[in-house]
Amino acid sequence: MAVEMLYENDGSLGPLQDKVIATLGFGSQGHAHSLNARESGLNVIVANRKESPNGQLAIENGFDPMSVEDAVKQADMVLVALPDEVQPEVYEKSIAPHLRAGQTLCFTHGFNVHFKTMIPPTDVNVIMAAPKGPGHLVRSEYQKGGGVPTLIAVHQDATGDAQDIAMAWAIAIGGARAGVIVTNFKDECETDLFGEQAVLCGGLSAMIKAGFEVLTEAGYPPEMAYFEVCHELKLIVDLIYQGGLGYMRYSISNTAEWGDLSVGPQVIDEGVKDRMRQALKNIQSGDFAKGWRGEYEGGMKEFNAKYEADRNHGVEVTGRKLRAMMPWLNPKTPPGE
Repeated sequence: MAVEMLYENDGSLGPLQDKVIATLGFGSQGHAHSLNARESGLNVIVANRKESPNGQLAIENGFDPMSVEDAVKQADMVLVALPDEVQPEVYEKSIAPHLRAGQTLCFTHGFNVHFKTMIPPTDVNVIMAAPKGPGHLVRSEYQKGGGVPTLIAVHQDATGDAQDIAMAWAIAIGGARAGVIVTNFKDECETDLFGEQAVLCGGLSAMIKAGFEVLTEAGYPPEMAYFEVCHELKLIVDLIYQGGLGYMRYSISNTAEWGDLSVGPQVIDEGVKDRMRQALKNIQSGDFAKGWRGEYEGGMKEFNAKYEADRNHGVEVTGRKLRAMMPWLNPKTPPGE
């Protein structure tokens, strides 16, 4: 089924001109949306705890962070850029009591609306603008004069111009420079979760760890294993990003290409696809969402245990050591390490 693609000349900033847009949360997506939209000429305010690192970052960037309640009261459009797991509580306590007819709620991901952990009143617009990339990329591409492809959707059109507002926001953050796909909350949410779980994050992380384990268990040095299954990934992914699988295969050796074509399907076989299908069913049924809500409400014990186990995995320990020897990579470490 073909999708509708829009670009800058298919809309305008008009629906948001002279409006107040409140960004709730100055994290990954929140900081990028806020800064890009402000530089596009829109009036943006920010809600965030001043004493937090994100609050301090907002102050450094010229915003005066306020409470969620105060921001919602002032806003014509409210961008909910908080983590999925905390949104329902904040919504019930600090957003819903202050909503008024004709306002617009904008989300960067369809999770809570689609799975009905948040049910907005019928007299407000409910839209989405979801860039297909992390916030830091949304920001850096905008600064270069480009943008990150963005999905927009309308869940609820109370004012009759909800899609125009969503398009205006996609223009403001730079997404329309790269292309805007018109979709719905269900498709965005379910495909996004599947991509994260089965390929981009979960599948990739598991493949890296498994490959590292197979090589080191066979007696190969962990440093060599790290370079083969982790470090070189960027080279391959960059080629795919630029020209798809065909360009990647064109760019590698014939030996590597034959290994790709002949051995890859043996590793990622029909059994893996069956488990991917089950992961998709768990997303579609709401079981994943319920499980994630339960994990969050139960204190994140399993989450933290799994995170700690992976932090101490051999590929991570080896990688930290090697990256420290390669300053040209500008190596990064997550907070707390």
